[in-house]
Amino acid sequence: MTMSRRTLLTSAAVAAGTTAVTGGTALAQEPVPGPEALRGALDYAVSKVRVTGPAITTFPEITRAERWTYVADGGWVGGFWPGTLWMAYLASDDAQFKTLALAASERLSPRKDVARDHDMGFLFYPSWVTAWRLTGDVKWRDGAIKAADGLIGRFNAAGRFIRAWGSLSSPNDAGRSIIDTMMNLDLLAFASKETGDRKYLDIAIAHAKTTQTHFVRPDGSTPHVFDFNPTTGAPIGQNTVQGYSPTSAWSRGQAWAIYGFTTMYRRTNDASFLATARKLSDFALGQLTPDHVPVWDYRAPQAPNDIKDSSAGAIMAAGLLDLAKASGRSQYRDSALRILHGLTRDCLTKKSTRAEAVLARGTRNRPSEDGVEVSLPYADYYFMEALLRVLKPAEISRAIGL
Repeated sequence: MTMSRRTLLTSAAVAAGTTAVTGGTALAQEPVPGPEALRGALDYAVSKVRVTGPAITTFPEITRAERWTYVADGGWVGGFWPGTLWMAYLASDDAQFKTLALAASERLSPRKDVARDHDMGFLFYPSWVTAWRLTGDVKWRDGAIKAADGLIGRFNAAGRFIRAWGSLSSPNDAGRSIIDTMMNLDLLAFASKETGDRKYLDIAIAHAKTTQTHFVRPDGSTPHVFDFNPTTGAPIGQNTVQGYSPTSAWSRGQAWAIYGFTTMYRRTNDASFLATARKLSDFALGQLTPDHVPVWDYRAPQAPNDIKDSSAGAIMAAGLLDLAKASGRSQYRDSALRILHGLTRDCLTKKSTRAEAVLARGTRNRPSEDGVEVSLPYADYYFMEALLRVLKPAEISRAIGL
């Protein structure tokens, strides 16, 4: 009998996760690994970027057979490569990484002028905002504000949400909002701080409030997509593109929400954003298996014994570390450390001499079978960011404005 790639990968996941538990009780009883054990992971990440970095002159998008493939204009992921170079610079203080990060950031310049989708924060926060904070060169600040101008132009005032996809002149996807946009709001908070103009932050708050109302379910899970009538703003209902179904819980989207709502709490001191971040986190932590690496969708039929997504784990760990600090609750830091150790144990590319990325076991789009068991640039970026939050908190705070 011939087995499909999906069947083979699922069988492997089941074999690795037969002791899975839910509810978080058993997981919480495990000893918390010490942060010192993560230094080797950060050193490995820096060494990998040191080898690959000088030869990369565009933007890594996804690996094929463990080698990076690229998107020339940056796609939606373009900010993560310069961001990764900035993380390597903070970890090592090696000026080579700073030079490479500045050059990679510069290559994004054409994208700041046209907000063809909602991803302006993904593009310009890890790259240009960080460049401004670490160099003081106003061109990076001004370019990031230009990108924020484009992002607020996608705000639907009737529905009080930022349109995710599609040209503003096109009716396709005009009423579509996605959970990922929570990560783009900090670019707007940055723009308000730098200009003194509240309009950016007001739109960020409005979008976050709409997300609270329509995305966050009573149990703390979230869909990938929520659709609105683009003319009236009336809610239509939940949907998905990258999750298993409209009612499932795509793990990377859940991680975006944890990180994004915690950030919005820090920028506004709105206690409801902190409460939402905790609710989202408590749900996700309750779904983790003993390896502490999230499955790609917490409610897919084969979950919790399904294909993993290391990028969801990396993003979630970074968000939980921030949440621990914001809430004063150490259990979120403990959980983040467990996730980082799980990623270090099970997902580093150390066993392959061919691999160009830091983390393996990423899942980009399982429903379309596009990128299963691959490496992803945002996984590497947020993994390094989370490690720096643990090991070099002052340095990462300076870079990303904690």
